[in-house]
Amino acid sequence: MAQVDFNIGHKDYTLACQEGEERLLKRAAALLDGEAQQILQQAGRMPEARLLLLAGLMLADRTSALEDRAASAERELARLKTNPQRVEVPVIPDSVSEALAELAARAEALAQKAEDSLTS
Repeated sequence: MAQVDFNIGHKDYTLACQEGEERLLKRAAALLDGEAQQILQQAGRMPEARLLLLAGLMLADRTSALEDRAASAERELARLKTNPQRVEVPVIPDSVSEALAELAARAEALAQKAEDSLTS
């Protein structure tokens, strides 16, 4: 078994974990320590058990909010899958495209003619 050393708040810990899970344990400890550090900045030093409880509750609250958002997104995705909105993209006929290109060319020619007459 692997052992991981980490710090939460103002205390060092060592925990055993399965081989390959060290990174996950360090990440979880870092999240808990981040919450603990915020609590310590706001409230100052406090007993270890209270600090861990408050940090855990803050993480649980954040996790709950994320789970609610994920559930809402999943419901919206399921709704869209079962009732997709039809999107129609208009297709411009080639004849209209050609006519617009011809009009643009004429407009450019007229603009050039007007510009030339102003400069001469």
